[in-house]
Amino acid sequence: MRIVVLDGHTLDPGDNPWTDIEAQGELTVSDRTPPDKILERALPADIILTNKTALTAETLSKLPNLKFIAVLATGFNVVDVAAARRLGVPVSNVPEYGTDSVAQFVFALLLELCHRVGLHDTSVKRGDWAASPDFCYWKTPLMELAGRTMGLVGFGRIGRRVGTLAHAFGMKVIAYDAVGGADPGFAPFQWVSRLEVFRQADVVSLHCPQTADNQRFVDRALLAQMRRQALFLNTARGGLVNEADLAEALNADRIAGAAVDVVSTEPIRADNPLLKAKNCLITPHQAWATLSARNRLMKTTAENIAAFLAGKPIHVVN
Repeated sequence: MRIVVLDGHTLDPGDNPWTDIEAQGELTVSDRTPPDKILERALPADIILTNKTALTAETLSKLPNLKFIAVLATGFNVVDVAAARRLGVPVSNVPEYGTDSVAQFVFALLLELCHRVGLHDTSVKRGDWAASPDFCYWKTPLMELAGRTMGLVGFGRIGRRVGTLAHAFGMKVIAYDAVGGADPGFAPFQWVSRLEVFRQADVVSLHCPQTADNQRFVDRALLAQMRRQALFLNTARGGLVNEADLAEALNADRIAGAAVDVVSTEPIRADNPLLKAKNCLITPHQAWATLSARNRLMKTTAENIAAFLAGKPIHVVN
C-alpha cells in the first residue's frame, strides 16, 4: 500500500516519528502541500493522510488508486466526505486525543487574562519593580475565579473537562449543548440556553463544532448580552465568531477581554481585526499540540490504517 501524508509537519516537526505507519506500507511524507501540488502528490496514493490540506470532490474524482483517507484530526471538514462515500472511499478521523491538552490550554488562556503574568514578567525585567517605591504592584486588574460562573457552549468531552477544571477552581458551571447529555459529576451545575450562557457567565468558553447553522453566531447582538467584566474564550473554531464584532466589543469596553486560539482564516491574515483589538490574546491554534496529544493522534491514526487494512475500518465518519 502506498501511503501519502500531505501535511505532516504539525504532527511530527521532528519529535513524533511515523514508525507505526511506516510498518504498514510505502510511506511518503510531505511537510506541507500547496493547493497546486495536491493532485500530483495524492495521485499515486492508496491511502491519504491529511490534516488541513483540502480534498475536494473534484480532487477525489481524479484519484483512481485511492482506497482510504485518514484525517489527522478530529474535525474532518477538509474532506468532502459525501464525495468520498460516493466513490466508496471510507474516511476515518481521530475522535479523541487532545481533551486534556485543550482543556489545560483553556485555563492557560484564562489565567493569563486574569493575572497577565507575561506582562508583569516583562515589566519586572524592564526594571519597573526595582524602581518601585512599593513592595508590589499590578498593572492590570487581577481577577479571582472562585465564586464566578463559567459558561460553556458545547459540553462534549472537552467542554466537560473544562467544566471539571472550572469546578476545581471554585466556579459555578453552566452549559449549553445542542445534543445535551447527562449531568456531570459535580455541582453546582446547570443546563441553560445558549443565550443565557452569554447573559449569566463571567467567562464564556466555546467547545462546539462549527456547522452551517452556527457560523459567526458570536456576533454583536450576542456579545451585547455579556457582562461588562466578562471574558470570552475560543479554542473551538474561528468561524464561530464574527471577528469584527468581537473586536468592536473589546475596543468599546463592552466586555473585559478575550483569548482565542483559532481564527476564521488560518494562518491569521494581517488584516484580522482581532490583531489590533484591546485586551485580546491570540495564540496560533496550538491548544491541541502537546507532545502527549500528538503521540495519541499518531497512535490512533496507525490503528485506523491497520483496521482498514484488516477489512474492519474504525472511526469512519462517512
